[in-house]
Amino acid sequence: MSQKREILVTSALPYANGDLHLGHLVEYLQSDIWVRYHRLRGTTCYHICGSDAHGTPIMLQAEKRGISPEALVNEVHQSQKEDFLKFGVAFDNFYTTHSPENKKRSAQIYESLKANGDIESKTINQLFDASKNMFLPDRYVKGTCPKCKAADQYGDSCEVCGEHYDPTELIDPVSVLSNTPPQLKESEHYFFKLDSYTEKLKAWTHNGHLQPQITRKLNEWFDAGLRGWDISRDGPYFGFNIPNTENKFFYVWLDAPIGYMASFENYCQQNTSIRFEDYWHKDSTKELYHFIGKDIVYFHALFWPAMLMGSQYRTPTAIFAHGFLTINGKKMSKSRGTFVTAKHYLNYLSPEYLRYYFAAKLSDGIDDLDLNLDDFVKRVNADLVGKYVNIASRCAVFINRHFDNTLSDSIDETIYQKCIESSEEIGQAWENRQYNQAIRLIMKVADIANQYVDEHKPWELIKKGQSEQVQKICTLALNLFRILTIYLKPALPSIAKEVEAFLNIKELRWDDLEKPLLSQKIVAFKPLMNRVDPKQVEKMIEENTPTQNTAPATADTKPSAAPEKAKQYISIDDFAKVDLRIAKIIQAENVEGADKLVKLILDIGDEQRQVFAGIKSAYPPESLVGKLTVMVANLEPRKMRFGLSEGMVLAAGPGGKDLWILHPDQGAEPGMKVK
Repeated sequence: MSQKREILVTSALPYANGDLHLGHLVEYLQSDIWVRYHRLRGTTCYHICGSDAHGTPIMLQAEKRGISPEALVNEVHQSQKEDFLKFGVAFDNFYTTHSPENKKRSAQIYESLKANGDIESKTINQLFDASKNMFLPDRYVKGTCPKCKAADQYGDSCEVCGEHYDPTELIDPVSVLSNTPPQLKESEHYFFKLDSYTEKLKAWTHNGHLQPQITRKLNEWFDAGLRGWDISRDGPYFGFNIPNTENKFFYVWLDAPIGYMASFENYCQQNTSIRFEDYWHKDSTKELYHFIGKDIVYFHALFWPAMLMGSQYRTPTAIFAHGFLTINGKKMSKSRGTFVTAKHYLNYLSPEYLRYYFAAKLSDGIDDLDLNLDDFVKRVNADLVGKYVNIASRCAVFINRHFDNTLSDSIDETIYQKCIESSEEIGQAWENRQYNQAIRLIMKVADIANQYVDEHKPWELIKKGQSEQVQKICTLALNLFRILTIYLKPALPSIAKEVEAFLNIKELRWDDLEKPLLSQKIVAFKPLMNRVDPKQVEKMIEENTPTQNTAPATADTKPSAAPEKAKQYISIDDFAKVDLRIAKIIQAENVEGADKLVKLILDIGDEQRQVFAGIKSAYPPESLVGKLTVMVANLEPRKMRFGLSEGMVLAAGPGGKDLWILHPDQGAEPGMKVK
């Protein structure tokens, strides 16, 4: 008898500075489906994750909002946790990297690497924003890629050619914070000698731990030569202090993957029968898998295993990378309304629809996944409603009305066996992360079940008085529906729970395929799923699309209706006095006691502003959050009885409901000057 598998699965840690969007969910639904499949087979499988809680972006965002980084992290952590629960992502522990467990283990791993001689200090030149008086993190510098010469690339890697480089290598770098060229300034930094692990990493990466496409990419990096990895950052920085240093902090990418260990350690503290060492000791025989996006392979497949090797921990059994999400064949876009958050999606559609569609498209490769909205509607309606749920809705009524809710004591075993013949092939497809193949095979079984019902026509037999035959036909049909539910349970956990309640049975397991359900008392059937209304999808996108704008007018005051006077020209110098900035609306709420005003909190790059705008009749506040607009940033603050208004947003139109706030084109970012 083979040894029972024991598996630990981690998903990449979402950054704790914003809401989850549909692109994030590609990964978390993929890992959740895989974990649910293994649990369905009776395998011990733990699923661990947490919020990635450190770094300069979190520090700066918290500063803008006037709250502590800890408060921001906790707020976002709770929001992410709620989104995961609503989409059925069942983490055993969703923790945070800003934890005592992570602080202790990060220091311990660092000290182990240092004792090995794997840490060295160097005085290096760093990009420094003099106007902000701070060293710039990689992602706060943009410029031209030194490899392929693509413009507008971040300081750590190029999104066009995929190369990684040092921020100082960028051509014509600019600080994202101030839009000014940064200076070079010396600072002492600490480096992990990644290059000394080259041979060990080559052996590990070529030993079946990675997808072939990833191994080929790593070969390019090996050929180029690995370099020491800068693991330190200068303060101010939100993170863990490096032991025995002053104003030096661990780079977020050092403690982030250690967060997997910390989250599991915290889970073990809550469940003392599970031992942390059993899964992380260097001699562990348990299975450990990481699900990640292909954009963070460099950290997970090189830095992370090298850190583990150097600190006497085990390396992952495998790392599963996936591609990005596109919508209607293009990158998610705020201007097109396709940058959809998890929360916004849930206002319109069931999470089970998205779980199924992603499963129908996901493979074991790293190709991007496209959410084609027309195909989404057609596939969900055809497969889930037309093929799967339709079996139960057509046949349950006969059992409920004519047979006292009781299934027959026998069925046609031939058809039943035919529908479980492909069970191992379906199971292997789930196991191999070839979810699209699993769905194709499952829908073939659904075709067999529907063909059986169509051929035997219980609705005609009941009229002819052939009750016993009708009971057997419908009993078999509901058993085939039960088979399909077991097959689909990893992807549709909420529907499966409703089916278990309808059939009046305990939690379905994969082993339940072996025996049909006979002489069972069921309950009255209730509709399990409605067809997707294309108008709901259109509405979701439409209400997520920023309003298009025309000529500007202030949104804070209604334009005068007086006759136009003769045009008065201004000079370019007069215009230059007006500081127009791109602003992102991060909060919007009605003002109590004001008929026209909406209170806006605007992000203009290096600070936040409070503005009261007279647009209440044109925009529900919740529809404004996340939009980009244009504001007058150097308008004298105006003290109102509701608070201080620190600027003016621009809009077009006569006023009232006919008012449209200005919206910049794609690519504009908060803080950019309008010239």
